[in-house]
This record gives sequence, structure tokens and C-alpha cells, in this order.
Amino acid sequence: MFTRFLSLEWKAFFRSASLGKSLGLRILMIFLALYFSAVFLFFGIGLYPLLQEFFPGDDPLQLVNRFVLLWLVLELGLRFMLQTLPVMDIKPLMLLPIPKRKVVNFVLIKSLYSFYNFLPLFIIIPFGIFNIYKNEYTVSSILGWMVAMIALSLCVNYSNFIIKKRFTENLKALIPVILTIVILGALEYFQVIEISFYFGKLLDFVLATPYLAAIPVILLVILYKWNQHNLEGKFYLDAGLKGKKGITDTRDFDWTKKFGSIAPFLQLDLKLIWRNKRPKTTIYMSLLLLGYGLFFYPNDIYQGMPWFYVFVGIFITGIFMINFGQFVPSWDASYYPMIMSQNIPLKQYLASKAGLISFSVVVLAILSTPYIYFGWNILLINMVCALYNIGVNVPVLLYAGSFNKKRIDLDKSPFMNYQGTGATQWLVSLPLMALPVLLYWLTDKFLGMETALGLLSALGIAGLLLRPVLLNSIAKRYQERKYAMINGFKETGE
Repeated sequence: MFTRFLSLEWKAFFRSASLGKSLGLRILMIFLALYFSAVFLFFGIGLYPLLQEFFPGDDPLQLVNRFVLLWLVLELGLRFMLQTLPVMDIKPLMLLPIPKRKVVNFVLIKSLYSFYNFLPLFIIIPFGIFNIYKNEYTVSSILGWMVAMIALSLCVNYSNFIIKKRFTENLKALIPVILTIVILGALEYFQVIEISFYFGKLLDFVLATPYLAAIPVILLVILYKWNQHNLEGKFYLDAGLKGKKGITDTRDFDWTKKFGSIAPFLQLDLKLIWRNKRPKTTIYMSLLLLGYGLFFYPNDIYQGMPWFYVFVGIFITGIFMINFGQFVPSWDASYYPMIMSQNIPLKQYLASKAGLISFSVVVLAILSTPYIYFGWNILLINMVCALYNIGVNVPVLLYAGSFNKKRIDLDKSPFMNYQGTGATQWLVSLPLMALPVLLYWLTDKFLGMETALGLLSALGIAGLLLRPVLLNSIAKRYQERKYAMINGFKETGE
């Protein structure tokens, strides 16, 4: 039955109307997979010698054990954001005498073939072989450790299943989990409770008594059965509708009426964001990525690279602008033909988008003010970047939107979701991120930091003053592309 299911999926892939796009994307992903496989393999081969060189008095294997818990937490976070869970169309199978457990088992076993499960092997196996070669542990001890590590990695795979099914529909429920992890991380950082140390000690016990590797294997079986039970309970066509029954959002955003002619469009945008998964997630991601600067501002490496702070400032204050603005007007794909058939000035439609995105930049700029802790120059750069985003990048995104003609399913998760993504989304990142950095770097190099910041501010102010003229020009471009965009939005294939 397993091979039959594989055959059906193979035929579905090659008979898909979007084969060209899917095939091209998969070829790109294969190249990326080969690249990361080589990186992990070289790291796995070089890990033992590197640890011996930098920590000559410590046991390399015990050092690795101390960081295993951190690795598992990071792996879970990356899987949650990047890994796409396997799915299967159960509608035609409901008419056939196929036990639902077989279908569920196929989906769960199929997840084991994920590329994310193979990457840890490129580190675990070479590192384990090095330890066997050095004769520091018995073969049975290393094999037990390798089995335990592989089982723990697969536990992360099935834990991701549970977390995604539980929290993807409601990301707000994930906040207590993130706060708990942050608190535990802080306790670890300030050495109040060294959780990773004790977790490493448990793995040391596996080396001493290899049969303890059965514990992670048992945990893996428990997580597998847990997922099996959950998926069997949702093996119904209307399973996804049960949670939505009786839920009605009557929020009307009447306060938007004070914005005049753009109020109806602004109201529709806010309702679209509030009531749909994918646009709403852009808000949560924007708030989460406000912490992006913490990776760079405390780091001494970037102290002499102020141009890099411009990149961070553009990103922090404009993350919602980028995530939401690059898909204008694809968000409105389902009713875009109706908008175009009405006597609606396109300038007002675009002005509402520009107003919403500009407001998000202002909010994120205000929320980024605590970065003043790292210096007044950081705050100044962030404020200048916010002004540049509003004046220059907002019109650039709206103009790039005239090339969008791929519809978006608003109720799908944005993680590893390429729906609506085309060449425009990749190319527009160059003027958005690279141009202000280049302008700042060149001006700072020859004229100084104050002049460089003044140039970016002047461009932002000029963009604000010229916005009515720019919107008129962009509206004409949308009018020229009207029918190409309507035809593109009618296509439902991904």
C-alpha cells in the first residue's frame, strides 16, 4: 500500500497543471540541498579535530553533549518556520476500502524522508566514526550514542508535527511557549539553572550504558503514536470546519472613516488582515523580527560597519512593509476583477495601501526605540531608515505590485509557502535593501556619516512630498496592466 500511495503522488506531481513551476522550484531546492549537505558533511568531518584544537583539555564528545539541547531547540524552531509537513488528498480515498490508519502511517513515515532528517546524519555519523577511530570509547558506546542522537532528531520531527497542528492556526497561543523558552534560555545564560549541562550528563550516561539509548527510541515511538492518534481523529472531510463553527467576526473598523476617501479601502485591508491566517501572520512575524537587531548590535564585529546598521534598520522598521507590500495587489486577487469593474479611482486604492504600510513603518520605528541602549547612533539610523522606507520604498513596492499576477490563498500558512511568489518578489529586494545601503556606504566613505544620513532623510522627505505625483504615475501603470493582472488572478494553480 505504501508503494501504491507513492505511485499516486508521483502521478499527481507530473500531471499537475503547474508542473513547470513546481519542477523549477524543486530543481532550485535540490541545488540548495546539495549545498547544505556538503556544508554539514564538512562540519561533521572537521568537528572532532576543531574541538581538539580549541579545547585540548576536554573530551570532544562530552563537549558536544553539552550543546545537544541547544541544537534540538534551534532545529525545532527552524523546522517550525521552514519545514513543510507532508499532506495527502483524502477525498478520493474515502470512497475506497482503505483503513485510515494506513493512510496516516504513510503520511507519518513519509515525513521521515524529509531533508531536515538527513542533515543531522552528516554531523552525527562522521563525528561518531572519528570517536571510534580514536578508540576513546567502545564501539557499542558510540553506536548507542548515535542511535540516541538520531532518535532525538526524529523526535524533533514529530514534535514539529504536533506543534504545527496545534499552533499554526492560532499563533497567539504560541506566545506562552516562546516566553517559557526565553525564560529557560535566560536562566541558562546567567547560569542559574544549567539545563543543557544536565541534559549533556544524560547523554554521557548513554555512553557508559549504551542500552539507555532505548529511552529516546521509546520517546520517538510515543510521539509517533501521539501523531497517529491526532491524525486519525481528523480523518474527515469537515474536520477543518469544526473549529470555525459559530465563530463570527463582526469587527467593522468604523474609526477608519476619519481618513476620508481612502477609508473604504483601508477598512477592507484591515478586515482582510484580521480575518485571514496568512496576512495576520505577517503582523506576528513583524513583531517577532523586531528582535533582529539583538543579533548584531551587541556584536563587536559590526561596530566598524555602520552601513550594515542601515541594512538592519531598513529591515526592522520595514519588515511588515516588505512582507505585506510585496504582494500588493495579490491579497485582493479574489475580488480584484470586481474592483477594476467599478468606478473606483486607482489612486485612492493605492493611497490606502501606502497609508497602511507607512503606518506600520511608524509603529515599528517607535517599537524599535529601546535599541537606544546600544547607542544614540543606532536610534538615529533606525529613524532615518524608517523615513526612507516611507518616502522611497513604499512607492517602489507599489510600482513592483503592478507586475504581480499570481493569486494568494489567504487561509494558508506563510511558512515555506511560495504561492504568489514570482520573479518580482526576488528582484524588488535589490532596490529595497541594497540601494539605501549602497547610498549610505558611498556617501559615508567620502563625505561622512552625517551627510550619508542626511541624504537618506532627504530622499525620504522628497518621496513624501512627491507621493501624489508618484501615485498618479503608478496608477497609470496599474491601468495598463489591468487585464494581464485580472487574467493572472483567475488562475488557481500554484
